[in-house]
Amino acid sequence: MNLKVTYGVSTWLWASPFCNNTIALFGKIKAMGYDVVEIPVEDPALIDTALIKKALKENDLKAVICGAFGPERDLTHDDTAYHQKAFNYIEACLEICNQLDVPFFAGPMYSAVGKARLASPEQRKIEWGRAVENLTVVCNMAKTRGLKLGIEPLNRFESDMINTAADALRLIGDINHPAANIALDGFHMSIEEPDVEAAIIAAGDKLIHLQVSENYRGTPGTGQTNWAAYKAGLQQIGYKGIISIESFTPEVKELAGAVCIWKPLAASQDEFANNGLRFLKEVFK
Repeated sequence: MNLKVTYGVSTWLWASPFCNNTIALFGKIKAMGYDVVEIPVEDPALIDTALIKKALKENDLKAVICGAFGPERDLTHDDTAYHQKAFNYIEACLEICNQLDVPFFAGPMYSAVGKARLASPEQRKIEWGRAVENLTVVCNMAKTRGLKLGIEPLNRFESDMINTAADALRLIGDINHPAANIALDGFHMSIEEPDVEAAIIAAGDKLIHLQVSENYRGTPGTGQTNWAAYKAGLQQIGYKGIISIESFTPEVKELAGAVCIWKPLAASQDEFANNGLRFLKEVFK
């Protein structure tokens, strides 16, 4: 059974942060055969939605908006000033979604990326409660704009809160809001999920976005990923969303350092994108 999916790629594969100059990638992305460009919003002030919308239309591309949650954007912090910074950032991203006709906002918005400690059970309970309470606020922000959220689990080295689809399901169950959904990332799944197919099936109709790369963040088809498990799981839930390649370039030192990519993962970033898409279209045909 063929999957009725579309294919995207993150501009992080080539550049960071996203700004007006990054729009120059759109023509190449379309020529490679992609349907969607995934735009990571590191700084909303750098996003010119009118310019982006024009470039998307000219290149017949749709967009996905993903968040970047640095240390100051932390809805679980002891200091509520950090909560407000996160709210302000998320609100700006939701406005970008509306202006670019994007139906959801995705990312690990429950906490700051890199917040990974052996916290006490008492502290974990407190922070879980903050995540539930503050993401309920975010869900209401999204609902008023006709949007959904794709809450993304991260691996244990990047988060001590939400590492698996089961963790995400527990969180959105506690939030209990229709805007709360799940975005899965195959790199994190390769570290955390005992059974990828089962994780996808468990996410079910709450899965609204899927990012992929190889287990080592490399080109799909060049590593140890069980792609048959992905296909079986996605077929089981009737997934009709986007499968988007997300990886990073070692040429942007700050970003490469944050994700621990110390050397090139392909002969070129263009080869990564081309070969990865060709492989995905063969697997999910």
